[in-house]
Amino acid sequence: MTANGPGERETGQRLIKQRGLYFDELEEGVVYVHRPGRTVTEADNVLFTTMTMNTQGLHLDAAWSATQPFGQRLVNSMFTLATVVGQSVPQLTQGTIVAQLALSDVTFPHPLYHGDTLYTETVVTGKRPSSSRPGQGIVIMQHSGRNQDGVVVALVTRTCLMWLREAHEASVSTDAAGP
Repeated sequence: MTANGPGERETGQRLIKQRGLYFDELEEGVVYVHRPGRTVTEADNVLFTTMTMNTQGLHLDAAWSATQPFGQRLVNSMFTLATVVGQSVPQLTQGTIVAQLALSDVTFPHPLYHGDTLYTETVVTGKRPSSSRPGQGIVIMQHSGRNQDGVVVALVTRTCLMWLREAHEASVSTDAAGP
């Protein structure tokens, strides 16, 4: 089936493409709640840790970790960080981001353990049109990850270059099948 025009099939059916929000749709001060959560398994932690060549015993060695202050293995904080950012993508940046510019102020106030479920929320703390890239804007987001008990396990400030809707739609073919 070929599309007749933007958002319409031959049958006249409207097409709705899943995407994040454009720069002009993001609101400062609003809490964006990202669901579903992600229950983190031992396999997730071991695979991520070994894929990234992080041989830290706190992630891999159960016997040794039992003798350490937390008494058990900890989920790799880089996995936690990647998951917190990843949970925001479908709602905020899927297909609407130009580039990730920075991650800053990263903290892990409480460990994440195997079997914990990670939930993420985002607040847009600032936004401005780009002075050098017409049709794009810079957005600053504060992501917070919490476990199933509401305990904060990760905080990160993320700065992204985002499309304005009109500029993005003008720059790409409406028939493109990309993200």
